[in-house]
Amino acid sequence: MSKSAVVFLADGCEPLEVVAPTDVLRRGGVEVVLASIEDDLTIRAAHGVTLVADAPLSALDLTGFALAVVPGGSVGVDNLGKNARVMAELTRRMEAAEPVAAICAGPVLLARAGLLNGRKATCYPSCEEGWPAGVYQADVAVCVDGNLITATGPGTALPFGIQLLRMLAGDNAADTVAAGMLVK
Repeated sequence: MSKSAVVFLADGCEPLEVVAPTDVLRRGGVEVVLASIEDDLTIRAAHGVTLVADAPLSALDLTGFALAVVPGGSVGVDNLGKNARVMAELTRRMEAAEPVAAICAGPVLLARAGLLNGRKATCYPSCEEGWPAGVYQADVAVCVDGNLITATGPGTALPFGIQLLRMLAGDNAADTVAAGMLVK
């Protein structure tokens, strides 16, 4: 697999959690495809922000991406959760121990699918209700558990992106991009 990532987009997603990690990854030389779950590439994100996807999900071979990313935003996450292809891909990746990342309310999709059992993860506070015991890491902004990277919310979107880059391109690339962006 190449250094590549797919970011699943749906109306209502949290724009900062799409743009910040995408920017970090692209600065680090990772090919990122913003994939709309609809054929319409215009995404009506939260807070009146409009994003434009690179491709419709229906046109992509998801197995070719090294990483799948789920941004938060409760409405966006609910919309992603209704998409059978997104849920099937997240399940396939988690069962195959392939890289998956989710931020804010995004990890809720993994919990609903029973994919967080025996794992460590974080999310936006209160989104962890109903998770299996021991999974939620309350005091961790960005949590890494093997192939799974989760983060708490918009304020952690840059460190989340740096950790994704670290996973895909290594410490040198991540440290270089972090220094250039003044991310500590």
